[in-house]
Amino acid sequence: MLNRVVLVGRLVKDPDLRYTQSGKAVANFTIAVNKPFTNQNGEREADFINCVIWNKPAENLANYMSKGQMIGVDGNLQTRSYDGQDGKRVFVTEVLAGSVQFLESKKNSKQEAVDYPRTAPQTQNEPIDISDDDLPF
Repeated sequence: MLNRVVLVGRLVKDPDLRYTQSGKAVANFTIAVNKPFTNQNGEREADFINCVIWNKPAENLANYMSKGQMIGVDGNLQTRSYDGQDGKRVFVTEVLAGSVQFLESKKNSKQEAVDYPRTAPQTQNEPIDISDDDLPF
């Protein structure tokens, strides 16, 4: 059996770093990954993939990377469930990142404020455009 995920995309927002009661760091983050084709309008769309990383790599991600920066993620797909506040079962599918590669430095990334629409630009070296209101989470 094989469960491996390798992704390259841009951070949709700054990583959310938290600590467990025992002091372990955990960061949740979402990356936008361009689809390999264009839609009927010739625009490239993106998938938004939820990820989680633990311990020192979580701290490094949160301290050195921010919204819009390109990263590589190597990990595996995991599913889990919990009871929501309304008492209903909530199912979650996410990538458990074993490692994250920083594919650009802060000084090399475009740090302008970007209003992100639903589709990504044709080139992969530019930030995708999507607003936080358009995100599915």
